[in-house]
Amino acid sequence: MEPAEALRRLVARYSPSGRERSAVREFVTLARRFGYRASVDGVGNGLARRGRGRPRIVFLGHIDTVEGRRPVRRARGRVRGRGSVDAKGALTAALAAGAEFAGPGELTLVAAVGEERDSRGARHLVTHLRADRLIVGEPSGWDGVTIGYKGELQVTATFRGRRTHYSSPAPTTTDLALAWTQAVRSAAGARQQESLFHSLTAKTVEVETRRRGDAERAAVTVDFRLPPGLTTAEVLAALPTEPGHPAVRVRIRAEPVEVDRTNPTVQALVAGIRALGGRPTLWRKSGTSDLNVALPAWRVPAAAYGPGESRLDHTPRESLAEAELDRSIAVLRTAFARLAQDAVTPRRSGGGA
Repeated sequence: MEPAEALRRLVARYSPSGRERSAVREFVTLARRFGYRASVDGVGNGLARRGRGRPRIVFLGHIDTVEGRRPVRRARGRVRGRGSVDAKGALTAALAAGAEFAGPGELTLVAAVGEERDSRGARHLVTHLRADRLIVGEPSGWDGVTIGYKGELQVTATFRGRRTHYSSPAPTTTDLALAWTQAVRSAAGARQQESLFHSLTAKTVEVETRRRGDAERAAVTVDFRLPPGLTTAEVLAALPTEPGHPAVRVRIRAEPVEVDRTNPTVQALVAGIRALGGRPTLWRKSGTSDLNVALPAWRVPAAAYGPGESRLDHTPRESLAEAELDRSIAVLRTAFARLAQDAVTPRRSGGGA
C-alpha cells in the first residue's frame, strides 16, 4: 500500500485519548497488509512485529490525538487532519520502513494509547515488553532527532477556610490560594537559565472556588516543566506550605530525560539522515513524550524521531507533506537495518544522559 494512503486511512479514524479503538483496529489492519504479525494488548495498544530474537528493536509511537475533529483529505502532496503530524505520520513511516525488515532480531511497532493524557499505554507496555533499542515516534522533522524532553509535574493545591466579611483585613481562602501560587511561580522563576530547556517553569492552568454556607474551598492547579538534573521529588519537597497549609495532590508526574547523543539509536538515525544528504539537527524539547516513561524503565539506547513540523502539533493547520513522509521512511529503513546488525546485548546504562 502507498504510505500516504495508509496515513490518510489512519488519520481518518478520529482517536482522541480514551477513544482510540477504531484507529487501533485500522493500525492492525494496515500492519497485516504490510506483512507484520499484529495484535492488540490488554490496555488497547496496537502491536506489529517482524522477525524474532535479539536485538529487540522497539518503535514506540502513539495512536491517540488531542481533541478536535479536523477535515481529513489528501491533496497537493499533503495529508491533512488531526494526528497527521502528532503522531500518525511517525507510525506510518515506521510501518512502511519495517515492512521488509529481515533481522537479525525482532522489530516491534507500537501504536500506544493515552500518550496525550497520561501515557497509560506506555506505562503498561514497559512492564510487559522488553527492548534493547528504542525509537519513540514523535515529530522531529525528517532530518532531526530529539534527544531530550523536559519533565512534567502537575499538582493541585486545595485550600479550605471559613467565610469572612469582605471588609475584613483577613485574607479570603481564594487570596491564600493565589498567594501560594505566586510564591510557587516566583520560586520557579529563580531557577531560570538562558536556555528554556534547562529552566524550571511553572504555569497556573486551573483555579476553582466553591462555597457552602460559611465553608470555603479554593483549588489551584500548577503545571511545572523540569529540566534534566531536577527531579519531581525535589520540586515536590520544595513546595511552600504557607500560606494556608494546602493539601497537595499530584495529577501528572514524568521525569525529565536526555540521552547521550552518541548512543547507537541516535547514531543510526543520524546515519539515515546523512544517507539522504541531510544535515542532522539534534533537538531538546520543552514538552514531554512517551520517552519520559520508557527510558527510565528500560534504560536502553534511545531517541525520538518522526516526520512533520512540531509547530503544527495540535493546531487547525496540522498536515504532513508526502515527500517528507517518504524521506522519513528511508531514514527509518536505514536505522532499523543498522540497529539490527548491532546484536550485542546492551548494558542497562546505555540510554542515559
